[in-house]
Amino acid sequence: MNTILVTGGAGFLGSNLCSALVKNADNYVICMDNFYTGRIANIQHLIGLRNFELIERDVTIPYDRKVDQIYNAACPASPPAYQKRPTYTTKTNFLGMMNMLDLATKYNAKILQFSTSEVYGNPLVHPQTEDYWGNVNPDGIRSCYDEGKRCAETLCFDYHREFGTRIKLIRIFNTYGPNMDPKDGRVVSNFILQALKNEAITIYGDGSQTRSFCYVDDLIDGIIRMMNSEDSFLGPVNLGNPAEFTMLELAQMVIDKTKSQSSFAFCPLPEDDPIQRRPDISRAIEHLNWMPTCSLDLGLDRTIEYYSKLIEDAE
Repeated sequence: MNTILVTGGAGFLGSNLCSALVKNADNYVICMDNFYTGRIANIQHLIGLRNFELIERDVTIPYDRKVDQIYNAACPASPPAYQKRPTYTTKTNFLGMMNMLDLATKYNAKILQFSTSEVYGNPLVHPQTEDYWGNVNPDGIRSCYDEGKRCAETLCFDYHREFGTRIKLIRIFNTYGPNMDPKDGRVVSNFILQALKNEAITIYGDGSQTRSFCYVDDLIDGIIRMMNSEDSFLGPVNLGNPAEFTMLELAQMVIDKTKSQSSFAFCPLPEDDPIQRRPDISRAIEHLNWMPTCSLDLGLDRTIEYYSKLIEDAE
């Protein structure tokens, strides 16, 4: 049996990954989470399965258990969450990464690090390719996350060079879908919840800034393909949907789909908020035979259905 450790396994991406992995009866999935941002509701349906185990534990604490694969997704990814405890965010990125690399090295396990498009900062190159070094403010309110992820990437490659650790590195662009915390402050969840409640939709800046939105099922497929690719392909590899939309376009799509009476409320652009973000996925297409298949139109329908049910259940 293939023993797989997923850190941050009760979070948005981690829980969707656990759900996909347990479908293979040859996998034994260990979900590790300290529930800082992870939610038990995300994995409730997995508890009790013979090939699933939940461990409540912080990734910054060393862990010793023989495993075959490690998906390191542990780190708060929501700006309000990581800015609330910035030193903890940096600690999670550094110590958590080092602990998991030590574990992988000890047991010759393959380890895949969930890095991020945030390593590109507010990019001066568009679209972003993996060989772009980025434009990151090392002293800003987002630095704990951005620089933390950059440092984690450095650790991965240094462990590989020094100890021969079997590493895989992905850079995740904006992802959305079921299990995303309604309170995590990211744009898709914000817009949908505000629209469903007929509240004013918060637009930062003038709404012309762009993002590329990948539905979570597409991303999980790419992540698993990366883990199972040849050891010689280390990455980094961009995983995201290259279709690019402005914030105003996204907001209008959500309003139309929810038949909301919401208006727009314009607010100042947050510090270091990127103006443009779109992945070049040529490397993923070439090495993983991967590209997203779910359109924003369909993905929003599925996500709106998920949040509508959450609101209905809460009433």
